[in-house]
Amino acid sequence: MVSSFSDTFLLEAERHAAWGAAQLETLMAFLPEGDWTADLPGCRYSQGGLDLRVSVLGTYDMDERSWMWGWANPGLRGTEVVALAAAVERYGRAHGIAELTDEVLDLSGFADPRLAAETLAFTGMGVAEAPGYLGVPAGPATQVYFLPDDPQVPRAALDPVSLPRTLLTGAGLIGHSARRVVEGYLDHHDLPRRAEGDGRIVAELPGGSTVEIAFDPLGRIAGIQLAALPQD
Repeated sequence: MVSSFSDTFLLEAERHAAWGAAQLETLMAFLPEGDWTADLPGCRYSQGGLDLRVSVLGTYDMDERSWMWGWANPGLRGTEVVALAAAVERYGRAHGIAELTDEVLDLSGFADPRLAAETLAFTGMGVAEAPGYLGVPAGPATQVYFLPDDPQVPRAALDPVSLPRTLLTGAGLIGHSARRVVEGYLDHHDLPRRAEGDGRIVAELPGGSTVEIAFDPLGRIAGIQLAALPQD
């Protein structure tokens, strides 16, 4: 039983926090309402008339308060429908992140085990570079998490106007390292950046404008300033 995540895992989770939160908003806006069905051998998920290719990331047992990765599921191990989950496990081994390589995690020691399961799903989504995740009930006490693996799902674009909100939202999700959140978001969008001597991060945005992110002594985001190019 674990009662907290490792620093290595949390730093990985923070790397995906800002763009992941924006991507989940995009997925939810795209996905129609309706009942869902899944064809696991066919890697298909259907909801509200929309049919998507998906991968099973993992399952959460509400009674046991435990998480099982899709690649570890005895009925799915080695099949195509857990290919993305298997990629998460390989990444975990390469980077020494035990939470991504343990077959089953007992989350009952967490103050909010369900939130811990969502954090695992969120981080798995980020590692797999999937455009969101879907957590749906698969039984009275089981939640299954799917990763869309389909080009139909739109990707959240970089919007300079909403960038401050995006970064602040991401920094508030886990609250471990705001700098890691910012760096991860900039990396995801391949934005050149530099670190100033006072700790600020200055990044170049498409079109030539810049964004400056300042941090307070506790490492929290203290300010975000957009600077547009002067008009001729």
